[in-house]
Amino acid sequence: MTNNNNEQLAFTKQNYILLIAAAVLVLVGFVLMSGGGSDDPSVFSDAIFGFKRLTLAPTLVVVGYAIGIFAIMKKPQEEK
Repeated sequence: MTNNNNEQLAFTKQNYILLIAAAVLVLVGFVLMSGGGSDDPSVFSDAIFGFKRLTLAPTLVVVGYAIGIFAIMKKPQEEK
């Protein structure tokens, strides 16, 4: 078996690290969005209107998806 230098994998280690980071960001965003309910269904809880659920969590999800797209589209560096 010969090892041809022209054969390269589509993803490098950096691509996989970026993909894992993106998945973690998306997961953290969805976890932050969850909850906020009340134990008693007849009592309304204002916790669902906090900064964490309305601003921070969706921002993390969007940034995570953007990093994931970047990780997929990023071409590996050519070695000289």
